[in-house]
Amino acid sequence: MAALCEAFTLCGLGPSGGVGLGVGGGVLALEPGRDPDHVLLTDRGRTATLFKVSDQKPLGCWSVKHGQIITCPVVCNFETHEYIAVHDDKVLRIWKDEDVNLDKVFKATLSADVYRIHSLSHGEPLVLFKGGGVRTLDVLLEAPQQEIENVISDEVIKWSEAFLEGQQPVLIFTTEKDGDFFVYVQKVKMNSLHKYKLKQQELSNPLSFTAYIKKQIIILLCLYSNDSVYKVLIPLQQNGEEEEQTLSKSLLLNLSICGSVLKGTSFVVIDKDHVAVLGSLAVSGEESKECLTIWNTKFQTLQTSKELPLGTSGQLWCYGDKFFFTHGKVLTVVIYKCETSSLAAAVGKLKDSQTSDISPFVNWNTLGDEELVVSFQSQQSVALKPESKMTLRSRRNIVAKVQPETFTVGQFLLNIKDTSAAAIEDELRPLLSKAQMPDFQATIGCVITALINRCKTDPMFYPQNFLVQVIQKRELSYSLCPDLMAVALEKKDVHLLQICLQRFPDIPEEITYACLKVFLSISDDYLERTDVNLESVVCYIDIEPNNKEVKTEVVENGFNTELEENSCNNTVLKETRMTNDGEFCPVGPRKAALLNAVLHSAYSETFLLPHLKDLPAQQAVLFLRYLYYLYVKCSEKINTTLPGMLSPTINQIMDWMCLLLDAHFTVMVMLPEAKGLLSSLHKFVRAQVRFYSELNKIEGSLRELQRLKRQKDSQAYSIEVLELI
Repeated sequence: MAALCEAFTLCGLGPSGGVGLGVGGGVLALEPGRDPDHVLLTDRGRTATLFKVSDQKPLGCWSVKHGQIITCPVVCNFETHEYIAVHDDKVLRIWKDEDVNLDKVFKATLSADVYRIHSLSHGEPLVLFKGGGVRTLDVLLEAPQQEIENVISDEVIKWSEAFLEGQQPVLIFTTEKDGDFFVYVQKVKMNSLHKYKLKQQELSNPLSFTAYIKKQIIILLCLYSNDSVYKVLIPLQQNGEEEEQTLSKSLLLNLSICGSVLKGTSFVVIDKDHVAVLGSLAVSGEESKECLTIWNTKFQTLQTSKELPLGTSGQLWCYGDKFFFTHGKVLTVVIYKCETSSLAAAVGKLKDSQTSDISPFVNWNTLGDEELVVSFQSQQSVALKPESKMTLRSRRNIVAKVQPETFTVGQFLLNIKDTSAAAIEDELRPLLSKAQMPDFQATIGCVITALINRCKTDPMFYPQNFLVQVIQKRELSYSLCPDLMAVALEKKDVHLLQICLQRFPDIPEEITYACLKVFLSISDDYLERTDVNLESVVCYIDIEPNNKEVKTEVVENGFNTELEENSCNNTVLKETRMTNDGEFCPVGPRKAALLNAVLHSAYSETFLLPHLKDLPAQQAVLFLRYLYYLYVKCSEKINTTLPGMLSPTINQIMDWMCLLLDAHFTVMVMLPEAKGLLSSLHKFVRAQVRFYSELNKIEGSLRELQRLKRQKDSQAYSIEVLELI
């Protein structure tokens, strides 16, 4: 059994397909980094970027000079933790993480054009030249200008891969000449090379290759233009004197689905019984749709699929439990799960305990009502009658035979289309109490997705109480119910958005920005009628019945502008009312609580900054005023920490303030209403710098006092006068 789970965006692609600002003409390749959570992305231009996948964050980016082009994918040398690139076909570059400028790293000019560098997990990288010659990297670096033999004549390399068989590196590559395809297998250390001819397939040509080694045999898989996958077996043990052989192939998989055909463009091997194919599904009478599919090659069945409406580049990579591919203008990551192949799993009737790990991740939007019921009943302890062993078409009858008092999620999903919100909440209340059921989180995510799908089609339907309750009580994530916050934004449900921002760890930056924009634009009158959690503000904003904020507090022995300019008292009692100097809260307490939720949300500066630039100028100024207010409040405390639950930290405040100024600095300078704010902020920061500078001056004296105190014998009573110079 296989399933496609949550998907997320790793990075945006530019107008021409490159990373970031779109330098280059698309993605050249994606290679694994030295850490399982790292990948190296090379664009078809000048840039290579190292990403940490789980954080969706770039860790490093390197570019060659203008006029130079990276011509083969950048790889990591797992032995030395260095990165290797080739630009302009012959120029080799090697660098480490701490290197920034590629002009200053190791450089070697080679004597022949490089096709690809293959990195091995436990061995020296292999360099494959366009003429078919192969060298290990260490041998090549001993004499970069050494002559490289031409193994192939008038042939063009189409694909290559490298393996370790024991301690022996093995490289395989395919070539094409005049419509004929050839396969070369080289054992590098033994200097053994074998050439094979691939038997032609009538009226079709290979589009993509992949391979793996098992028991001294290379299994080469070929995706052909006739919508089929073929398998070719190549033994590693061969006599050196044998002439060129013709390889026969056997049909492994026919990419047809109920009369429809999948036009595959690329594919990868998941395990011995499963392959993933990226392609376009052609249905008669309908427009073709691009999709990612997982197939069981043992039983010739489609296990799962995911539609990709924004289109792809036709490239697919698989590392660990993740697929990588371009989708529209972003590089998308999809996590998958795959179990040992069995006939029961292949036809969706696996009843053992392992099924529960997969079934909740089915795409509920693409399944029929009957499939929903059967999938959920297979993972819950609902006893069906013997008649349940029937064909798929008769499963609707099974549902009718289930006892009314036995509630299942499958039954609920069948009835959701015409049930009132109140009735749905009553039905789901027992489900929330079953926290020990297998895959409870995934089940709840599917239920929420079904509810949100109905919200989209029925504007009058919105079970807010249930959604708020389930988000508050359960550890869910954005990826389990990706459309929930979009619907909440559409309905301006700020209470639900606040809870999601506080509890979801994986909210995309685009959604975070959308929440910020809604919170800043919504009126205080509207918020007065809305339920908002004020725990993050009640401890530093006092609320009077007339809705004016009045703050009376003792300023502790820390920094304060009044103390610096007027007094040296340790405590000052001050009363703050609404003014225009940054010492008041520029927004109401409800809006402040919502903005605090945004400050708590995780983000990547690289992906959030472009969205922040679209924030209207007046809203940007208001948000900066509030951040300035929080900054002043934090600075009044010795530990620079605001009181209360879920209050923003000084680091969060500073990070957002810098991010907002980066996005809108030019606009802020030009706006008359922002000049006073910027001036006050500048004076405040300058005063803080002076204050901490004075503290640094006496730091040495204070340490000396501590040392002297430890050295002297304490008396019963003494008076000492110490001078600080």
